Amino acid sequence: MLATGLCMVSLWSLSQVEDVEKLHENGEMFMRQGDYANASLILSRALSQAPKNIEIAKDLAFDYYLQKENEKAIATLRPFLEKDNADDQTYEIGGTIYRAMGEVKEAEKLYKKALKYYPDDGALYNDYGEMLWNQQDYGAIKLWEKGIQEDPSFAGNYYNACKYYYLSTDKIWSLIYGEIFINLESFTARTAEIKDILLAGYKKLFADQNLLANTRGKNDFEIAYLTVMNKQNDLVVNGLDAQTLTMIRTRFILDWDQTYAEKFPFALFNKERQYLEEGVFPAYNQWIFGTSQNLAKYQNWISTHPGENAEFGKFQRSTVFRVPKGEYYH
Repeated sequence: MLATGLCMVSLWSLSQVEDVEKLHENGEMFMRQGDYANASLILSRALSQAPKNIEIAKDLAFDYYLQKENEKAIATLRPFLEKDNADDQTYEIGGTIYRAMGEVKEAEKLYKKALKYYPDDGALYNDYGEMLWNQQDYGAIKLWEKGIQEDPSFAGNYYNACKYYYLSTDKIWSLIYGEIFINLESFTARTAEIKDILLAGYKKLFADQNLLANTRGKNDFEIAYLTVMNKQNDLVVNGLDAQTLTMIRTRFILDWDQTYAEKFPFALFNKERQYLEEGVFPAYNQWIFGTSQNLAKYQNWISTHPGENAEFGKFQRSTVFRVPKGEYYH
């Protein structure tokens, strides 16, 4: 009888687990469909049966957030946030909810706590920086830079740092961070935005006839970058477009490889060299600058270079761009 009873308890427990998993799956399905009301209805039932399940709690909290029910959202996460058993994503969601509620101090407290547990999480630095930026606190750039240093393959910090430096007197890091970003995140509205900044940024860079006229405060990497770029100044006489930038950047990579690549290994320049070796560097530059300069002209280039454009697209989709930790020169 005892064995039979234990068997029945085990079967009942297994059934409960299966029910919770099914509820969670159904809730996620409704979220994907945009039916947030049904999702929260089902996920709340799942969480009541498994109150320690952090994955269900995260989904439910985020679903409430999407419905602008932020009080319910933060209440769902609070038990996990207060007990220090949250993962990094839970802190990210919690910070987003506090920011939506206008609870800046609570959000900042949460980000600082989260970064003690997850000091190499790029998304946390990015979100914390965005919160400061919205408060007109320019210390945001320190967080984005730290995010780039600690989690160099997370795209968001490059996006924000690129825009920050473009608005500053800097003429180097907006270009470098912007191009890294579009290689990490290549097919979004943010990609198009950064392409525009890159074209404008090269015009800003070459506005000086001598890029080495003022190197005060520049580090060795920055001086090396300006030294090689300065050699390309003679190509600017006819203005900057996708074609001239292809020539400038081709000469830059070839020169950099000979003089500085060993001292300053850098994933972005390695990627550009790959594009050169594959014979698709002109198409890559058209993809970056052509769309921003003149869309009709770019579409005409595609129609007259279909094979080259197809090869570029194929290579771009087949390779994954990653930035190794340690290649940080800012």
